[in-house]
Amino acid sequence: MNRIGGLALLLLSAIWMPAAAQEASIGKVKNASGAVFAERDGVRRALQPGDNLTQNDTIVTQANSAVGITFADNSMMSLGSDSVLALDRFQFDSTTNEGRFSSRLLKGTLAVKSGKIVQQTPEAMTIGTKAALLGVRGTEFVVRAEESQ
Repeated sequence: MNRIGGLALLLLSAIWMPAAAQEASIGKVKNASGAVFAERDGVRRALQPGDNLTQNDTIVTQANSAVGITFADNSMMSLGSDSVLALDRFQFDSTTNEGRFSSRLLKGTLAVKSGKIVQQTPEAMTIGTKAALLGVRGTEFVVRAEESQ
């Protein structure tokens, strides 16, 4: 490769690397039934088992739909029918098991089994709803958020 080609490749790498870093996978769809979507930056895409999720994705299920997600710290979430979950913040160090996990259940039903982040630091996981902020200290729970009329 000539010097100009090498420089061009280096510049392209510098441009694309920050975008790739922002879109690092935080979890994976384990199962999905019915109409399940991820919304990111105003774009909606259908989700299938095996699809990666990133911080700032919003997961949407429609009527008679559900999705199961496993996160990088082995947390598991199941989102029921007619639900909306915003994945606001996920940081996880697999060496120390330290991190932070914040999400918001905007509508619907969510079942959670906490993972390594909560085992390491019990107050490090939160789930917000319009009516409350839940600090996850246990290992398993279910929450339902009704849409305000």
